[in-house]
Amino acid sequence: MTRTHTLADPRVEAALSQMFARAAHDADAAALAREKLPEGFAPTTPQEQSDAAAEIYMPISAAGGQLLYNLVRAVRPSTVVEFGTSFGISTLYLAAGVRDNGTGRVITTELSRTKIAAARRTFAETGLDDVITVLEGDARHTLRDLDTPADLVLLDGWKDLCLPVLHLLEPRLEPGTLVIADDVDLDSLRPYLSYVRDPANGYQSVTFPVEDGMEISCRL
Repeated sequence: MTRTHTLADPRVEAALSQMFARAAHDADAAALAREKLPEGFAPTTPQEQSDAAAEIYMPISAAGGQLLYNLVRAVRPSTVVEFGTSFGISTLYLAAGVRDNGTGRVITTELSRTKIAAARRTFAETGLDDVITVLEGDARHTLRDLDTPADLVLLDGWKDLCLPVLHLLEPRLEPGTLVIADDVDLDSLRPYLSYVRDPANGYQSVTFPVEDGMEISCRL
């Protein structure tokens, strides 16, 4: 007997296909964003960076998304926490896993109001909005009052903030919790990688070779 799954839902397939197609033009969107900035101005704060990148998708890969879906199905987390919604590509993979598990929720956080509005429309159109909670603002603030343990964490926002966000969440990480970070090849993620790869900090970490690489760390 063939079982269906949410990633095969035509609404989800169409949304992912459309967003990946748009993300293929990220380089053009980034160039246009730079042209719109005042001469000599370089975004420095997370909010400024977010505003400058409001039209840029910066997605995980399709293979990375499938890996996330499989991990959610296997772990069966009650609460998935995502840092960096963007337009919601990775969120859809996480939510699809939650839906097919029949239990759980995804809490995701994003700075860009433009991206939040677009992501919420997508979540409603795909029928997954009932398992997704979108928090607007800096993750260092929005996740501070998280009222439940985080059973699986995806860190895919600004790379220099991944370690501070992890530190914020650590009191809510039970042994066995998986923490996943995308884009291991980026220099700005190095402090985070140095931390989770040091066993003294309480993680067993492995790099999974999918696209730009995902670091999968298990809380010990």
